[in-house]
Amino acid sequence: MDWHPTFDDPIPVPDGRVLKTRHDAGHYATALPKAVQDRIEWQTAAEMLILAAQGQRPVMFADIAMRQALHAGKPTPEPKPRREAARKFRIVR
Repeated sequence: MDWHPTFDDPIPVPDGRVLKTRHDAGHYATALPKAVQDRIEWQTAAEMLILAAQGQRPVMFADIAMRQALHAGKPTPEPKPRREAARKFRIVR
């Protein structure tokens, strides 16, 4: 298993650290409390990390799973409107 290749983009975590390799991500996930590790998001992230290290899945899957697990349970922000509302014009004849 190869745990040391880096992710394409480092993964920032809430405590201010940055996960650069699969090794960092694995250590971060195993240091979490047991109740957090038992959540389905973290189970998926751990599985994808292991499969990526074994070469059975793309590293991108592990990257995505880690990011989803880190942001699980947080509300998604309201999308901003793309542009201003259209102006109303009155036709004068």
